[in-house]
Amino acid sequence: MCRSIHTLRVLDEPAGPDDVRAAALQYVRKVSGYRKPSPINEAAFNAAVDEVSAASQRLLDAVTATHPARRQLAQPA
Repeated sequence: MCRSIHTLRVLDEPAGPDDVRAAALQYVRKVSGYRKPSPINEAAFNAAVDEVSAASQRLLDAVTATHPARRQLAQPA
């Protein structure tokens, strides 16, 4: 569906907030059909981007913390 969204869960470098927000923006654009919403829809559009960003960050935090390779990288050698 959203081919322009890149995988954010990469083991050697965690996704930053800007990357997560950009992916959320692409997703909301695709779902809503708006590249830039009209002024009347802008608040709902921006709220959706915020919600998708927050949910995406929670997901990334959870799966990264439980990924075996990530835990091995976090342990001191």
